[in-house]
Amino acid sequence: MYVDHEQVLRTPNLSLFLAEHYDAVKARFPDEGRRKWRLRVAEMFWSLSAEDKDAYLTKISQNPPDPDSIVNADFGLNRAPLDDITDNSPGRGFVLRTDYSDEDAWQAFHARLRDAEAELIKCEHESDSEDDDANMADADTEAPSAAHAAASSSTDAGGDSAMDDEDAEDSEDDDDDDDDDQDFEDDHVRVGFPIFYVINAKSPDKRAMLSGISNLAALRLLNDVDVQRAPNPPQGTKRIRPPNRLVDHHGWQEVYFGKSLWIYDAKSNEDQCVRVVSQKGAALYGTATGDSWRARVSHICELLLHMEAGRMTIDFGGMDRWDWAERARNMEEAVRPVT
Repeated sequence: MYVDHEQVLRTPNLSLFLAEHYDAVKARFPDEGRRKWRLRVAEMFWSLSAEDKDAYLTKISQNPPDPDSIVNADFGLNRAPLDDITDNSPGRGFVLRTDYSDEDAWQAFHARLRDAEAELIKCEHESDSEDDDANMADADTEAPSAAHAAASSSTDAGGDSAMDDEDAEDSEDDDDDDDDDQDFEDDHVRVGFPIFYVINAKSPDKRAMLSGISNLAALRLLNDVDVQRAPNPPQGTKRIRPPNRLVDHHGWQEVYFGKSLWIYDAKSNEDQCVRVVSQKGAALYGTATGDSWRARVSHICELLLHMEAGRMTIDFGGMDRWDWAERARNMEEAVRPVT
């Protein structure tokens, strides 16, 4: 399972509620997998009254769970469909193809993505080479003992690489055993680009499963659900009515963690952009988990790196400029029973 350590350390969250109810849900639906079991437990949480949610907030605030117990719990370690993709694939984010109507447009998009990745990686390698040259120049002036230590470190790194190679072979063997994952492909793996992993369904049934899906459906497929406190509404602003778990339900908000999602949809055939999906609402009250905006393929590699490093936050200057149609679709789907 992909672990977001910031999510683990943040409280309040769903961890104590999962600890109390996850095993019973798992026993009742033994074939579904971790993500679906977590969704079912979250559904139980949303059915609580406002008073019961307040009591849970008091409980978890006064007795926050140990982070190690969260990471090592079954609700964090059990397998789920597509885990071999979400856990073992290279890349820092997923480009998820959800439209298969225009292969030429897709190939053009894919080529632009690969070019953008290659250019960014080339720049990073050139920067690393300059740093290495500077370090080598410094090493020439080091005392013999320091130079010997540097050589020892290099040998140790080689040993780690050999171990990594063994792990990679084990991962490949695991992939061969997972029929679901064989229905997807990613050309980036073969050329070694590490920024995005492209999920491109091969089989007709998997293409049908992904075609036109919402941001929320994609999050539930590839990320794990959790909850957090919703932002407080500005003074003089009422809470949304009716309440919705993606925005604010009794002061709580449904959120997701895992690798970020960038969705290629039918509109992408024309504008060569993707939907950049939010795993939680922004700090601006009224924004929602699953909100999205469109970014051009030529920009998304650098954008992802800046967002991950905390150098960029998308807030549109305090204006709510996310895609309203996608938000409405997500909010409507969020209140449907988990089946």
